Amino acid sequence: MCGICGWVDFEGDVRQSPDIAKAMTDTMACRGPDDAGIWLAPHVAIGHRRLAVIDIEGGRQPMVVAEEGLPLAVLTYSGEIYNFVELRAELAAHGHRFQTRSDTEVVLRAYLEWGEDLADRLNGMFAFAIWDTRREELLLVRDRMGVKPLYYYPTAHGVLFGSEPKAILANPLAGTPTVDADGLRELIAFVKTPEHAVYQGMYEVRPGQAVRVTREFLCRRRYWQLNSHEHVDDLATTVAGVRDLLDDIVGRQLVADVPLCALLSGGLDSSAVTVLAALGLRERGEGRVRSFSVDFAGYTENFQPDEMRDTPDTPYAHEVVRHVDADHTDIVLDSADLMDPAVRGAVLRARDLPIGVGDMDTSLYLLFRAIRGHSTVALSGESADEVFGGYRWFHDPEAVAADTFPWLVSPGMARFGGLGALLDEDLMRKLDVPAYRADSYRHALDEVPRLPGEEGLERRMREISYLNLTRFVQILLDRKDRMSMAVGLEVRVPFCDHRLVEYVFNAPWSMKTFDGREKSLLRAATADILPPSVVHRRKSPYPSTQDPAYAEAVRAEAARLLGCGDIAAEPLIDREKVRAVIDRPETDGGPAGGRAALEGLLQFNAWLERYHVRVNL
Repeated sequence: MCGICGWVDFEGDVRQSPDIAKAMTDTMACRGPDDAGIWLAPHVAIGHRRLAVIDIEGGRQPMVVAEEGLPLAVLTYSGEIYNFVELRAELAAHGHRFQTRSDTEVVLRAYLEWGEDLADRLNGMFAFAIWDTRREELLLVRDRMGVKPLYYYPTAHGVLFGSEPKAILANPLAGTPTVDADGLRELIAFVKTPEHAVYQGMYEVRPGQAVRVTREFLCRRRYWQLNSHEHVDDLATTVAGVRDLLDDIVGRQLVADVPLCALLSGGLDSSAVTVLAALGLRERGEGRVRSFSVDFAGYTENFQPDEMRDTPDTPYAHEVVRHVDADHTDIVLDSADLMDPAVRGAVLRARDLPIGVGDMDTSLYLLFRAIRGHSTVALSGESADEVFGGYRWFHDPEAVAADTFPWLVSPGMARFGGLGALLDEDLMRKLDVPAYRADSYRHALDEVPRLPGEEGLERRMREISYLNLTRFVQILLDRKDRMSMAVGLEVRVPFCDHRLVEYVFNAPWSMKTFDGREKSLLRAATADILPPSVVHRRKSPYPSTQDPAYAEAVRAEAARLLGCGDIAAEPLIDREKVRAVIDRPETDGGPAGGRAALEGLLQFNAWLERYHVRVNL
């Protein structure tokens, strides 16, 4: 995994500004702590920061393929290609000769062989840029599910690009970071509009999209998207098909030249990945699987069920550890850890935007920071809920029937988008967030691939699956990428393998819930290798601290902010609303008492200050 960036100017000579290219590349140091490289030509600067995972010595970037001493193409690449061994053999049969063992060189030579169509052949998570010196064209490509991020900023004579907004913002051509009305809407609407990057003038390469930049034009093309087709397998065949896919996917994702581990919560998703990894490592003679969990001091002992969680994670995680004899570590955090200003600042710097979820971001960052002391690669159970229908809103009749994104009406989701509750009333009327959400929802529904004759519940659940697989999943994948790469940890996401996503997307909803539960297919496919308690455990999301001391600390910090006089967010917020939330009793340690809104305000104000953001309404 790595950080990539670059600058194309068809009218200027970027070699005259190597300091700018270096500044852009340096912003990606957290994503690539092991090595750095910059390649310069008259009209292009390509930057790379490397996290070495495969072929430690040979995979340096930017990587260049030359012929008779002249470069043909230059690649800066972030990600992992899980079928690179097969592709390497195929390319070798076409006459390509390899100088390294890296998947990076496979991607570069695949471009020379197949051009832009190479993306169709890749299985993995990736974001890369290729500068074709023969055509003087730039190609930007992002993986099908959007596991790896990629942004770009068109300029008068070219384009800037980077793994994160910070790389683009380091170039003076991007100007003062500016957010317009639509940018503010996107920050608080919780809908994740494809290609919208919040910052004015900046775009995000959409999952499954290729962007080609030439002197004459910038062209966007979807090389992959979800399609509908009739599912012909019966239940037993489908369950077996899911298991076969998972065995292959996890097996491929165990390949690394650095220490690897699994993220274990004790839920069905992470437990399945952990056990499959343990079995795979055992078959290869590579010893026990290493696993990590996050916990809060006193959380298990004092746990109170809420709208999202019935049980604490730790007892279930420990049962899985005993079940597979994992080498396990619990990372236990307290409220002081979560309120550490340095940690909160690091989280904002990782995000580049005030779109975090309070302690759920800081705890994830701290978990990954602790893991990085032992492992460089981690396997995650992320995205299984979107693929198999695990969230409670998949099974809530009110959410299913709602004429909007189902997560917006689901109980327990108050912590998302809480900042809007504290903004000025006139501003909120101008933004008209409900209309923005409705428009985004209609555009999303228009994309849904439908089967002829599909009606009723099956039709609606295909829509909801699509909304989750193209909108909601991006929110969580972005969070996981930023928090992990902020400490140089690569997180792999087996459930995002496009083969699995396509297969399960087309299984009928009646089959996905055949036992009357959520994630029926995943449960059936892994029941033989998991402890019974985990198999039957109800979905429980990533934990959030219930410590009243944390909620009180957030309120105190917000009160201190109000006491500072004029603050960066002053023109946008309603002080009376903020004061009312601060003074409201906190009864449950959770978001119901306004904690989420105050966490959002603190991050929003810090972002305005530290990024010197101009709000253009």
